[in-house]
Amino acid sequence: MAVTNFIPTIWSARLNESFKKNLVYGNIVNTDYEGLIAGQGSTVKINSIGAVTIGTYDKATGIGNPQELDSAQKTLTIDQAKFYNFTVDDVDAAQANVDLLSGGIVEASYGLANVVDQYIAGFYTEVKAGNTIGNDTTPIVPTSATAYDLLVDLGVILDENDVPEGDRFVVVPAYFYGLLIKDPRYTKDANVMRTGFVGSIDNMSVYKSNNVPNTAGVKYKIIAGHKSAISFAGQVDSVEAYRPEKQFSDAIKGLQVFGAKCIKPEAIAVLTANKS
Repeated sequence: MAVTNFIPTIWSARLNESFKKNLVYGNIVNTDYEGLIAGQGSTVKINSIGAVTIGTYDKATGIGNPQELDSAQKTLTIDQAKFYNFTVDDVDAAQANVDLLSGGIVEASYGLANVVDQYIAGFYTEVKAGNTIGNDTTPIVPTSATAYDLLVDLGVILDENDVPEGDRFVVVPAYFYGLLIKDPRYTKDANVMRTGFVGSIDNMSVYKSNNVPNTAGVKYKIIAGHKSAISFAGQVDSVEAYRPEKQFSDAIKGLQVFGAKCIKPEAIAVLTANKS
């Protein structure tokens, strides 16, 4: 028998965690209706009020009959359901001398959050007609000299749609952020570089994410907007620990349900940027 057969295996007590993306799209939506959902298939009816007409007063004719307010209703449907289900063998757990179940829960929680992040990112398709710069046919190719200006242009689109100045955002991919930090207009605040904070442009909080929607890693959809544009609602519907019948192991399964709705398409703008 080979001597190598007698070499023992050492199990490390330190868990090697995977690299993780920055999850940011959950920060750019509102959760005003989250407390109203009750499980997969639930819906939330969102009412909005139309504009009130302002008239010129004439004491001879008075103000006439009162205006009947217009109302619109949109439905936020909880139509997404994602789960995890993993097990840790009793022998593996004993040999590893590490809390693999807890580590698994951390990884599963991140995995669910990453799925939600990508789901929200997909709402760039709800943008109002005309609120775009470039498209899949003629994408914009940004450079270190133009990247900053392109984000300012997105802010102008929001301005022209009367979008409030506060709670604005823009999410850029890593390569676009690399162009921004080559522009002294962006890096003039030394605190930006020192702390690693992504910064702001034209009253928009700038986020960096590897979940920016793209086609084949080339045509990126950079979304700018206001936090009120997209409503998100989600909840952890169930988490259960159990012993699989045919294994000597512990297992944990979980389910999360969620949904989102773009309720103000005029409050988002999209830049299609081609990575050169």
